[in-house]
Amino acid sequence: MPKNLKKLTLLHSNDLHGDFFAEKIDESLIGGVSMLSGYISKVRETEPNVLYCVAGDMFRGNVIDSEFKGVSTIEIMNMLNPDVVTIGNHEVDYGVTHLLFIEKCAKFPIINANMYISTNGVRLFKPCMVKEIGGMKILFIGILTEQALSTTKKEAMIGTMVDIADAAKEVERICNSYRSTDIDFTVLLTHIGFEEDKKLAAALDPDLGVDVIIGGHSHTLLEKPEKVNDILIVQAGIGTNQIGRFDIMVDTDNNCVDSYEWKTVEISADTCPVDENMNNLLKKFKEVTDAKFGRLVSRLTKQVTHPSRYQETSLGNLFADALKESFGTDIMLLGSGGLRVKTFGPVVTFGDMMDCYPYDDVIFQLNVNGAQLKRMFKHILREEVWAGDHCEFYQLSRGLSITYNRSTGEFESFLYNGKPIADDQMVSIAMEGYHFKNFEKFTSVPLDEVEKNGKAKKICTSSFQVLEEYLSTHQMLNADIEDRLVIK
Repeated sequence: MPKNLKKLTLLHSNDLHGDFFAEKIDESLIGGVSMLSGYISKVRETEPNVLYCVAGDMFRGNVIDSEFKGVSTIEIMNMLNPDVVTIGNHEVDYGVTHLLFIEKCAKFPIINANMYISTNGVRLFKPCMVKEIGGMKILFIGILTEQALSTTKKEAMIGTMVDIADAAKEVERICNSYRSTDIDFTVLLTHIGFEEDKKLAAALDPDLGVDVIIGGHSHTLLEKPEKVNDILIVQAGIGTNQIGRFDIMVDTDNNCVDSYEWKTVEISADTCPVDENMNNLLKKFKEVTDAKFGRLVSRLTKQVTHPSRYQETSLGNLFADALKESFGTDIMLLGSGGLRVKTFGPVVTFGDMMDCYPYDDVIFQLNVNGAQLKRMFKHILREEVWAGDHCEFYQLSRGLSITYNRSTGEFESFLYNGKPIADDQMVSIAMEGYHFKNFEKFTSVPLDEVEKNGKAKKICTSSFQVLEEYLSTHQMLNADIEDRLVIK
């Protein structure tokens, strides 16, 4: 008896982070929501059963998003017209009340199965949705775990499922509740990171019928889907330079994947038409932000770069040195993930500052001895970082110099001002409040142990203001890679 097969095209994005505008790469225009919208519209016009979904983190990373506190982003997303979206950790950055207001502005469904009001257990969003298309019923379930949310959570009123095991139980409960409905295909929209997606897939009972996990949070750009427990796991990097595309033949008799093709499609002027309506919307927002953010702050001697959060960068050196000098501490540990652009300068406007460093924070100072500092960096440089996990990493101020050998797991050198740091040598370090509040999680060293050296103190209420003031009063700065952090 022949199979009953139907084609489904799943387009997916994750971690858009306000990447609204195209950029010129090798003389070609790449990315931006105008061409992304044009590509999605083209596929919807040429394929029979097309769904577009977003796996979290629509917000932050652009002055347009920051200036309008996400309302502009929702209008842009309304123009993209996704079929379903799940929540990422940065959707909570403006607070839970504002998030619920934003949800009312959205003209597309937002789902999440495990965010709730901690006082009464009421869910913030619908946990799932069934989309009927081409005679098929597609079940989408949204998942965000505590590990992903806790790093930027500012709202004590929000709770989530704590870990992967709890998330798996929630997926099981939802799938079981739809047993009476003939679900042809099941998709988990997650924002927990690629490695956690694999753990979640392994924890699911195959009889639940989960076919695909479309993930986000770790910004993983895959060459092909990962298959775990017969579940296909995909993610499409970060921003709008590419979009993920599944072309799936669904076996609607057995409710499973019969065959598929998956790829990431480059969003470029060569292949994607421009949505002029989206261009006009962007222009409206840009006129407002240009007037406010176009003023000149500084000029550098040359452009500095930040190609990866997991390495020493010239932009990281520039900012870490500026903060160290401003605060007068021995060492500045600057969160690498807070630098949101790959190139910066040489002309620096206020808008460039906002694009580059959108997460303004307080600064704490604390004292650590040499032994504690080495333990911290043993954890910071652990193998999970290089395996693709979403880990915290740091840019180092001038004076600290570390050479680490991955094969031995040992430091070949650990120097401060050119001399080895003794285990009992005390140094003062400064770090952003977000990293201070998660100190033990990010460094593996208990905060109460460190505070035996002296109580930590808040030394600055706005790291952004300090950086802006430093750059505006120090023109023609230069920064290079100086082998402050060498990984062998």
